[in-house]
Amino acid sequence: MNELIIEAKVENMEAVQNFIGERLGDCPEKIRNQIGIAVDEIFSNIANYAYNPETGGAAVRVSVDNDITIEFEDCGTAYNPLSKEDPDISLPAEKREVGGLGIYILKNIMDSVGYRREGGKNILTIRKSL
Repeated sequence: MNELIIEAKVENMEAVQNFIGERLGDCPEKIRNQIGIAVDEIFSNIANYAYNPETGGAAVRVSVDNDITIEFEDCGTAYNPLSKEDPDISLPAEKREVGGLGIYILKNIMDSVGYRREGGKNILTIRKSL
C-alpha cells in the first residue's frame, strides 16, 4: 500500500488528490471522478474538524488491484461519520439540517465505506471495485 503523510490542511487537498490520482492508472473516468468526490469530502472533514482549532497530520494509503482501497488516518478527536443518521433528502433543502450530505453521497458512490478507531486514531476506509 502506498502512503502519503501530510498536514491536514485544506491547502493540501491538491497534493492528496494528485497522490491518489497517480496511483489509479487507467482507471475509468467515472470511477476516477467518484473517488475525487469522496477524497475531497473525507480530507476536507479531517482538515476542518479533526484537530479544530489546531492542525495535525493525516496519512493517506492507496492500494489498487481488483478494487481501489483508500484509507485515511488521523489522530484527531474520535468521530465516526458513519454513525450520523442519513439526511432526509425528500425534504426541501431549506428544511434539512445542516451537514451530513457529503457523507451520504460518499456512502452512495463507493462500494464500501468503513470506520474504526484504533490506537487513538480515526481510520476511514473506502473501496471501489474496478
